[in-house]
Amino acid sequence: MSQKVFVSAQEVADRAGVSRSAVSRTFTPGASVSPETRRKVLDAAETLGYHVNHLARGLMRNESGIVCLIVSDLATPHRSGLIKALTQELQNTGKIAMLINTDLSDGSVDLALRQAIRYRADASIILSGMPDKSITQLCLKSGQRLVLINRDDEQDGPLRINLDDEEAASRILIAFLRAGCRRLAFANSEAGTPSLMARENGFVATARAHGLDVVVERYGWTSYESGRILAQRLLTQSQRPDAVFCATDLLACGFMDAARHQFSISVPNQLCIAGFDNIEQASWASYQLTTFAQPLATIAREAILWLENEPVANPEGRASAIRLHADLVWRSSIRGG
Repeated sequence: MSQKVFVSAQEVADRAGVSRSAVSRTFTPGASVSPETRRKVLDAAETLGYHVNHLARGLMRNESGIVCLIVSDLATPHRSGLIKALTQELQNTGKIAMLINTDLSDGSVDLALRQAIRYRADASIILSGMPDKSITQLCLKSGQRLVLINRDDEQDGPLRINLDDEEAASRILIAFLRAGCRRLAFANSEAGTPSLMARENGFVATARAHGLDVVVERYGWTSYESGRILAQRLLTQSQRPDAVFCATDLLACGFMDAARHQFSISVPNQLCIAGFDNIEQASWASYQLTTFAQPLATIAREAILWLENEPVANPEGRASAIRLHADLVWRSSIRGG
């Protein structure tokens, strides 16, 4: 069985007939090296199969280039879209993502994070409101830079990136009213994350300001199946709603399928439905769901830009916050679009 052989920079230097420092300069962006020396070094490196050990080089500067992505609900379309945007942005800046799955509530999450810290991860990005706040504290105590997405942790140090969820909820309420809807409902999961609750609170508050009540129903995880069960609960009430704002698109897709196939309700003629996230499925012909688009590319860009510049931009470690706008994507699940 062959054994993996790691080629050293000195071996490259010997084959190229140059100094060890010339090899180092060749693989250091912006360093001064003659074209002839560069050609010799690159040819020798190609022949020997040499690759720069960026981890070792980074550790000499007390930087590993590793950024932890601390994530729950990995399987949901919105979360996978955000992970895609973040990993692309990290790769563009020469960094490596280390994924930590927080779906389990046992000690494995804490263990995984401590392992990442032992690998000297430079920073962490927490992608949702689900992971316990103790994880935030552990990241900060280990000296990591930290970005919190759609969370409400009130402490100095991290960058917090949130959407204006309450304002978005207010806009969809007005859209329902313009469609002639007056029997309003809000379908939510029991996750209780800050973003989900902000959407619920904004919708209810705006309805009350217009003299209307909202029937709020919550059930289970933020999933397609939960949307179906929420539809069964809301659509069997004596005063069946004529408009439902679902906290996410997954809930809305499940809700819409149950409304149509179990209750033979026409969308949007008899029932208007809206969601949030603008996942790919929302645009499918069978749904054509009116929803809000989370600016995933902007979230990723702002997160990585702050991690790159935080020591300069925020030298005292004070709390920083960015609030982003969610665009309304109008489709045919609400009348009068």
